[in-house]
Amino acid sequence: WCKGRQFMKLLIKLSYLGENFCGYQVQNGKRTVQGTLTEAAKALFTYDCDITGCSRTDSGVHANMFCATISKKGESGLVTRLSPDRIVLALNAHLPDDIHVYSAEWVDDEFHARYSVKHKEYIYRICMGGQSVPFMRGRAMIYYKKLSDSDIENMQKAAELFCGEHDFSAFMAQGSKIVSTTRCVKYASVEKVGDEIIFKVAADGFLYNMVRIMTGTLIAVGEGKIKWEDIPKIILLRDRKNAGQTAPPDGLYLNAVEY
Repeated sequence: WCKGRQFMKLLIKLSYLGENFCGYQVQNGKRTVQGTLTEAAKALFTYDCDITGCSRTDSGVHANMFCATISKKGESGLVTRLSPDRIVLALNAHLPDDIHVYSAEWVDDEFHARYSVKHKEYIYRICMGGQSVPFMRGRAMIYYKKLSDSDIENMQKAAELFCGEHDFSAFMAQGSKIVSTTRCVKYASVEKVGDEIIFKVAADGFLYNMVRIMTGTLIAVGEGKIKWEDIPKIILLRDRKNAGQTAPPDGLYLNAVEY
């Protein structure tokens, strides 16, 4: 503290609907989550701020829980007399309806929103039969077929085989420039909830489009196009063409972040 002011980094947790954002990262002339947060922070603190996010979500992808740090541009901390609770209220006053900050706390300068993450959890929502199209369009994958309970059980068996440390090259968008493609999946599951199929997966990190390709592969398993027993072979061969299609971004949510 210095005359009632605090020089620290602020960690905020927020949620957003991604359908009208061109992803998280700032892009010239496009509406992004990072850009929107940057504008709101400047309006509140009256100086330029650096916003560092926990992930780089794609265009159309949503977040139930997204974490980001705010610091004064070019410095490690913020200068403010506001408490974290007051900052939450004030930030939301400067944010649009499709993004909402629900908590804030001071963290050490060494804390990094992205590199301090232990694991992230994503969910993917699949709306079967098209019954809820007017309400779910843009917020879930609209899947007009109906999969049986045994089909979904096969998807669950396949999802379990993603667990562990593997080279997930087969589940990465082609052309990605990533040095290491090895990731450790902590857990993965498929559950039917009413007319929805929910795929949940947590890992220490994800490759570009990894969850969406996993989802497309699980759908192929449910349709009988890929056998659930073949998942280890697909992983081992490390060839993108052996996995399923890339599911659309609509159903993907960053659901939880653990530090």
